[in-house]
Amino acid sequence: MGKISTAARQPRNGAFANGMDYLSWGNGPKTLLFIQGGPGSTVPKGVLRRMFRRQFDPFLHAGYAVWIVTRRRGMPPDHTIADMADDYARLIAREFGGRVDVVVAESFGGMVAQYLAARHPESFGHIAMVVTAAELSDWGKDVDSRMAKALAGGDTNGAGTVFAEYLLPGRRVKWLRQLIGPLISNRLLSGTDFPAQDVLTEVQGEMSFNSRAVLPLIRKPVLMICGGADQFFPREVAQETAGLIPDCTLIWYEGKGHLRAASSGRIARDVLEYTSRS
Repeated sequence: MGKISTAARQPRNGAFANGMDYLSWGNGPKTLLFIQGGPGSTVPKGVLRRMFRRQFDPFLHAGYAVWIVTRRRGMPPDHTIADMADDYARLIAREFGGRVDVVVAESFGGMVAQYLAARHPESFGHIAMVVTAAELSDWGKDVDSRMAKALAGGDTNGAGTVFAEYLLPGRRVKWLRQLIGPLISNRLLSGTDFPAQDVLTEVQGEMSFNSRAVLPLIRKPVLMICGGADQFFPREVAQETAGLIPDCTLIWYEGKGHLRAASSGRIARDVLEYTSRS
């Protein structure tokens, strides 16, 4: 792996003309677009920014410029996940010369990527969908809805308590979630700057999301990386999703739940290995 220059390590922040914010590292000849989870998307700051940088280091070493790009600001209330995929396709056409080398999309971002792959295959060379599937579990819809409503209402402590359910589900540890909720809020959710209505729009899209009808239309190869113990996207749904995509490589991170799989240091290695052979 090549050495990362000091300039490549420096983050670049900004906003595209269409209202999509970005954070970028690297100046390599290849381009990676990262579509983050949700509901709600924001440019990572503080500890989250450091976590993302560590995850993306292998891509920077491999010669990629990495771009984290948020959803569009001020989305109409009826904006669907398919519409969000169209937003990213237009962004790629206008700002990235019509094509990025790799799309890595996780969780909610992976839901967007399913439509991007089906409707805009010319927009990317390779695509990896991480901890996502054709439909969210009922439990996941409930938790995400409660967290998004807390964020939209400015209750970051409440959102942190709900976020703790991702790590500690179940009634018996409710007291612990209430204890650590404010700590999570301060570490991970402080400084969020997405419009409240956009968060609610994403929740609405998530509640009705079911991509089964479009998955067979995907003609490019897809890499799926899923957690074997993911409560948001259960194993049977992820397996069904992979089966509906004509050319799909499915990698399981056994024993890992949603967040642990999404933050795994294996992701970059698996994506780079996949892109090098396909």
